[in-house]
Formats: sequence, structure tokens, C-alpha cells
Amino acid sequence: TLLNIIGMLDVANKGTYTLDNVPIENLDETKAAKYRNQFLGFIFQSFNLINYKSALENVTLPLYYQGKKRNERQEKALNYLEKVGLKKWATHLPSELSGGQKQRVAIARALVSQPKVLLADEPTGALDSTTSSEVMALIQQINEEGKTILVVTHEEEIALMCKRIVRLKDGVIVEDALVNQKKAL
Repeated sequence: TLLNIIGMLDVANKGTYTLDNVPIENLDETKAAKYRNQFLGFIFQSFNLINYKSALENVTLPLYYQGKKRNERQEKALNYLEKVGLKKWATHLPSELSGGQKQRVAIARALVSQPKVLLADEPTGALDSTTSSEVMALIQQINEEGKTILVVTHEEEIALMCKRIVRLKDGVIVEDALVNQKKAL
């Protein structure tokens, strides 16, 4: 629920939320979509890739919605696919990719619009432990480059790979602590 509220996919029933000094309340869907595309990147457990589009086409989508020209979209998308180690897989469909590769395409898609905040909802939930570590190493690298990332997980091992752990129980923060981040890999 918290990630949905931050991502403007759901509305809080109490409290306030501001993004870039703008109160996020009573936004119509068009305005919410504009803010999401401008400020937020999403990584989902289920990847949410479009099956009939190549890795490159999936990564270009946020730029399409920003009105970027085709050449710019493709160039930026290829750069981000290279960043996640998948440039040579750019023409492949999701059905031709492993779970870890799909998640890296999803990460490239989340980053390509250069959002201020990356929201990761169980980013390793559908992956084996080795691939989970690889994905978390990439997330840590992105964070070290200065990107704010919120990771939601039920896995303690994954939580320990983050710099700060905020635990919620029944919608209430029960713990908020900086931790000694465990390096992935």
C-alpha cells in the first residue's frame, strides 16, 4: 500500500504526501501519470514487460510517453541496456530472456527516464538466490551513483542489502534504522 501511495497508484486515506514540494492529492489520472513519468521509476516482481516488444522497445516506452523522438529513445535505451549488461539482448523478446535478464530489462526501463526515485516492489521475489544477488548488486550500484531507491521486500537477506530498513506492521512504522549494508555478491 505504501509503495502504491508513493507511486500515485493509490490514494492515502489520511496524512499528507508531497513530491518535489507539490502536495500529491486529488490528482486526476493524467496529472498523476505525468508526475510518475517525471519523478518515479518502477521495478516490479513480475517484471511487467510487454511480451510482444523487444527488450529495446520495452525500455523505450517511458521515453515515448515523455514525447522523445525515436532516435533519442533508442539511443538512451541502448545505453541503459548496456549499463545493465544486456545491450546484445536488445532485439530479444521477453520470452527469450531468463528471469534475471527480464528484471535487468525492467531496471533499465525504470532508469531510462532518469527518475528522482526508483520504487522496487519485491525486485527479487521471482528470482533464485544467485540471480537475486546479481540484481541487488545492480541496485546497490545504482544507489551508490546517487539514485534514491525504495525496496519493498519480505526477505530479510534482501533487506540487509539496503542501507536503511523501515519495518511496517499493520500500516504502522515499527522500526526505522540505518544498518551496516551487506554487499551483494
